[in-house]
Amino acid sequence: MSAAGDHLRGSKARSAVSGVPDMAAHVAFCRQAADSGIEHLLTAFGFHRADPVALAAALGPQTDKVSFLVATRSGVASPTLFAQQINSISTVAGGRVCMNMVAGHSPKEFLYYGDTLPADERYDRTDEFMTILRAFWAGNGPVNFSGKYYDIVDGQLNTPFVSPTQTRPEIYLGGKSARAIELAAKHADCLLTFPEAPETLAPKIQPLLAQNTAVGLIVSIIARETREEAIEAAYELIRPLGESSIKAHQDFAKGSVSEAFNQTLALGEKPEHWLTPWLWTGAVPYLGPTGISIVGSYDEVTDAFLAFQEIGVTEFLLKGWPDMDEMRIFGEHVLPNVRRKENGELRMENE
Repeated sequence: MSAAGDHLRGSKARSAVSGVPDMAAHVAFCRQAADSGIEHLLTAFGFHRADPVALAAALGPQTDKVSFLVATRSGVASPTLFAQQINSISTVAGGRVCMNMVAGHSPKEFLYYGDTLPADERYDRTDEFMTILRAFWAGNGPVNFSGKYYDIVDGQLNTPFVSPTQTRPEIYLGGKSARAIELAAKHADCLLTFPEAPETLAPKIQPLLAQNTAVGLIVSIIARETREEAIEAAYELIRPLGESSIKAHQDFAKGSVSEAFNQTLALGEKPEHWLTPWLWTGAVPYLGPTGISIVGSYDEVTDAFLAFQEIGVTEFLLKGWPDMDEMRIFGEHVLPNVRRKENGELRMENE
């Protein structure tokens, strides 16, 4: 949701994007999300965004329905501090907070935060980070941990996680690599990844599902009354975007260590942009990997969600272009269709 008020910010280089949030647009976005059946809103991490913890804390009291999915990386704060921050948000938002663990994209950006750890060690540090977080949320007394990256001695937090239904926040972990999948199985409630054709994705996620770890997809939607209108809207979206947008993502990819980002961007650069009759990569070169989109009529988009459900996907982190308009369309036309067909088993979030 950090794009609220600037829906094409994904077409720009990160260095050209303002990190000052339009708070009125964010509050309106939260309220529209609640009306549209969205359960979580992502406050994403990056130097080109507002701080996700501060943003979630500011927006939490502005709505009484949606939860905030707060992103972090293990190199930017101690696990004790992050647990304290999440717990503090829970006290002002009535427990409506969960966390999104991300490995990060760019070694150059890591240095902005003083993170000099080699890329091949970041998952090891994240493993320790998550172990400590879960120890605090287990609430079994002072936390002690001695590892390669963290030493916690008699750790205590007098701000507990406050929720009417849970003892800890739900944990989402983003990624596509073997290490990301391994950590998701060990620590997370859900792995968030980018979509592929269901028949291609199914064997990749089965090991996670077998361990009772949910799988969610990061995907955009372009839904209209007819397929023809949806396809026209999809191409109209990218029509004003040019080589500068493509170059911004190509340049970023050169310094990215994220398999999920790089693989999905490469997918969008292939000449065939329709992975299925409704899964379209045509916006990816211009808007980045989150531009991979489900495109079609209301019924076709509904069937796409159900096709993913059939292989075990139960959560979706959605984007739209423009975000408010597409979210309204989703809430009025797509979600009611989905609910009628699958009895409420899918969960919807918004980035």
